[in-house]
Amino acid sequence: MQRYELDPEFEARYEWTRGPTHLLEEADPKTTAHLVIDMQNGFLRPGALLETPPAREVVPQINAISSALRAAGGMVAFTRFAYDPTEKAWDAFYRRFLNPVRSSAQQEAFGPDAHDLQLWDGLDIDPSDLVVDKTRFSAFIMGTCDMHEILQKRGIRTLIISGTMTNCCCDSTARDAMQYGYDVVFAADATGTVSKTEQDAAVLNMALLFAEVANTEDIVSAFTR
Repeated sequence: MQRYELDPEFEARYEWTRGPTHLLEEADPKTTAHLVIDMQNGFLRPGALLETPPAREVVPQINAISSALRAAGGMVAFTRFAYDPTEKAWDAFYRRFLNPVRSSAQQEAFGPDAHDLQLWDGLDIDPSDLVVDKTRFSAFIMGTCDMHEILQKRGIRTLIISGTMTNCCCDSTARDAMQYGYDVVFAADATGTVSKTEQDAAVLNMALLFAEVANTEDIVSAFTR
């Protein structure tokens, strides 16, 4: 299997640190979950507050991974970035990292029952799939998302990460998942963010430190062999 190719500048460091990795090749579909991160109207809708145009371009790849894993007996879960007005612990983010106008707009956009909170219509969502809300960037912050507990109850060991934004919620979720002991596969061409610079930096960081990076073709092939 052809893994994602690093820039030659980093290849030697990767080989020295990681050596050959086989997380995807060795993954059991029955203990594998595809986590589709925050593919919501609030990121994909033209004109949305947090519109991320490249995220619309990776929908076919996300759907292909989900279809292949479902057919092989694996799990698919979609996260939604949400604002919970009753949660006070993360109030500093809305007060200090966003200006007042942006803070108010973001709270409204991702509040309960908001249109932008909903998943994008172009996604292939099966009735068996899970939809899990999270109020932080990572899906593994205890008390703000039940993802870890859900995965543990189902015996999941391997996670495939796709979605948006590559350098924020996908990155944060993958980092925490790796540190919880999951085998993490990061889908390079099924993640999207605002710019190529941010995309490339995030994927590189994943490859060097936190995940096995692969392309959709390789992921689909791993579960249809």
